[in-house]
Amino acid sequence: MTDTFRVALAGNPNTGKSTIFNALTGANQHVGNWPGKTVVRRSGWFVHRDTTFEVVDLPGTYSLSAFSPDEEVARDYIVRTQPDLVVNVLDVTNLERNLYLTAQILETNAPLLLVLNMQDLAQRRGYRVDYEKLSQLLGGVPIVPAAAAKGDGIGALRDMLWHLLQHVVPNETPINSLPGENDHVAFCPHCRAL
Repeated sequence: MTDTFRVALAGNPNTGKSTIFNALTGANQHVGNWPGKTVVRRSGWFVHRDTTFEVVDLPGTYSLSAFSPDEEVARDYIVRTQPDLVVNVLDVTNLERNLYLTAQILETNAPLLLVLNMQDLAQRRGYRVDYEKLSQLLGGVPIVPAAAAKGDGIGALRDMLWHLLQHVVPNETPINSLPGENDHVAFCPHCRAL
């Protein structure tokens, strides 16, 4: 094992971040729906293809605007600590709301991977997402579909993490500004077409 990569799990509350964290790391962390449940970030590790990954479970947040302690912890970790990769976990059944945070993460220039979680619920409700179109709208961001509560997509996520981090190029440009509440990529009107 020669490399260790730091991966941050970010997303709105109740998108399944902690479930994915537990599935990746095997850590014994309570998964619940209480606001502010993850007040501080939690770390765990796993090895895949002789590569060590440190996974940080950031507090659930709707934005990086830092109007609450949870938002401040998430923003500071993504912007100031600059992990090797941010994994943005989205609830695919509520995609439009979840994409607001995605837009703000994109503005930080952090390397990004989307996990569209809760695929099982989306299928039961008859939702369909055009992953290729969504990826194109987001500038080519890779997407992994998952139903983490059932373990679906976790192997594909591990493989994608390994693949992306073998080719990661460190961001040499410091981030001088943080996204504000009115600064966001205006692509959400396209969400309905996905």
